Amino acid sequence: MGGLVHTIQFVFGIVGNAATLFLFLVPTFTFKRIIENKSTEQFSGIPYVMTFLNCLLSAWYGLPFITSNNILIATINGAGAVIELIYVLIFFLYAPNKQKGKILAMLILVILAFAAAAVISVLAFHGKNRQLFCGTAATIFSIVMYASPMSIIRLVIKTKSVEYMPFFLSFAVVVSCSCWFTYAMLGMDPFVGISTGVGLALGIVQLILYFIYCDKKILNKKASATDESLQNMGNDYSNNVKCYNDEKQSNFHEQV
Repeated sequence: MGGLVHTIQFVFGIVGNAATLFLFLVPTFTFKRIIENKSTEQFSGIPYVMTFLNCLLSAWYGLPFITSNNILIATINGAGAVIELIYVLIFFLYAPNKQKGKILAMLILVILAFAAAAVISVLAFHGKNRQLFCGTAATIFSIVMYASPMSIIRLVIKTKSVEYMPFFLSFAVVVSCSCWFTYAMLGMDPFVGISTGVGLALGIVQLILYFIYCDKKILNKKASATDESLQNMGNDYSNNVKCYNDEKQSNFHEQV
């Protein structure tokens, strides 16, 4: 029975790896837009910095000398750390000067925080205490990472537009967290379970908001198109009246 549970857990871990890799790659569409427009517009760089820290801590937690049988967590989060660092650097390159200082300061703090956590875990803790320390740190910052899109959620509610909350990003969060939550429950890992459970709940909230406001976005576009069409019709009518008056005036002068 234990072997079957471990096999099922491993399968969910593989699916979770694939879903999480997709989650890490979804923002490439956003950054393609940023590069093309040479502007970060109203996108926030905070989620990418916090995701970078979460990947570092989660990869560290998954290493064999911290926890056993969690190598899948270490590999996917190690890859995620590299991807998120690239995103942060691109965001920094195209961000306004005011945001550049904020992003740079956060990035430095993130690197220092991870370095401090890694050194303390190796020098000050051993065995179960090391796992408890690293698991707690990874869980706390995972929750912070999943909560970081709250600024975008506030923007969605304020503007009643989902333009800056991509659907596939929210969908990938739900799929990824679902897989890792199941993985954690099968492996009885409370640290992974708590963080991904919170992420799953917040991801569902984002999807609900998307479906509430996506129709309004379409209606707003249709309304704008209708207004533009009516304006063009008005302009055409004015031009036709003007041409008619000019022609009538010309005929009058010819008769005179």
